[in-house]
Amino acid sequence: MTTAKERPDTLHEFGLDVQNKGSLGRVLATGNIRQAEEVDGRMRAEVRIPPDELAWDPSILVMPRGGDLELTLVNDDTNTHCAHLPSNGDNKWMWLPVYSRGTVTLNLDGPGYYWFSSNIGNDEGRGLIGAIVVRGDAPSQARLDRPDQPRP
Repeated sequence: MTTAKERPDTLHEFGLDVQNKGSLGRVLATGNIRQAEEVDGRMRAEVRIPPDELAWDPSILVMPRGGDLELTLVNDDTNTHCAHLPSNGDNKWMWLPVYSRGTVTLNLDGPGYYWFSSNIGNDEGRGLIGAIVVRGDAPSQARLDRPDQPRP
């Protein structure tokens, strides 16, 4: 994972601060941003629920490309949570009792923004919300027939 940096620098580095790139980074107002590590061709990352914060850490996880992601989820909170996660074919769901951890493999093969959440309880009105940003361009066969869009 990347080391802690200033949020604006990280937003800029991952292209999350300009139009027609990854502007979703501005939607999630709180939390850290990290990039998945790539080891032996497989991407891995860890997301935690810190005590008493009702948030994912990081709340934005960046994958450098599409593919399989081995995601470890850790509940450090004194409340039970769960994880509702995106994956091609079917979403995944994981129960996260107090002080537990688990690992799930997700397949996110196309670029885009994928939301994940904890869908139990109200968690102060918004729940735990996070995003996985998969970088890259859509394959040529999936692109719309329209003029090129401006990119900075």
